[in-house]
Amino acid sequence: MLSNTSKYAIRAMIYLALCEKDEKKGKIGIKKISESLDIPAPFLAKILQILAKSKILSSSKGPNGGFTFNKLPGKTTLFDIVTIIDGKDIFDQCLLTLRPCNEENIPCPLHKKYTLIREETEKLFKEQDIESLANDIRKQEQIFAL
Repeated sequence: MLSNTSKYAIRAMIYLALCEKDEKKGKIGIKKISESLDIPAPFLAKILQILAKSKILSSSKGPNGGFTFNKLPGKTTLFDIVTIIDGKDIFDQCLLTLRPCNEENIPCPLHKKYTLIREETEKLFKEQDIESLANDIRKQEQIFAL
């Protein structure tokens, strides 16, 4: 359902949130993020630059450069990330056709069933923030460390 680009963006944002709270090191370099998440560095750099241009992240070049949050992780939702990376198509595109799915067009056979799923997905993405996801990961790691 999500593009790989959106998945990589979400994973990178969660990683930054984990590092920001755990290490308090400021900016995290693209090489470290790329190696930790096993995402090709050039592709990840392009993704993070898109988020930086959208003012969710802050970036700087150079030996001490890297990325950090410009918008707080608790105020950054999955919806923000996905719509910046892929647009809003996932939330309004028809499952079977290449047009927006609504009652004005001749609806596809899955329109009514998929509308409920699409609405729930949009609600989830708008409510789920990066900081909460990072906190959930921390809790899981604590449970498995016992």
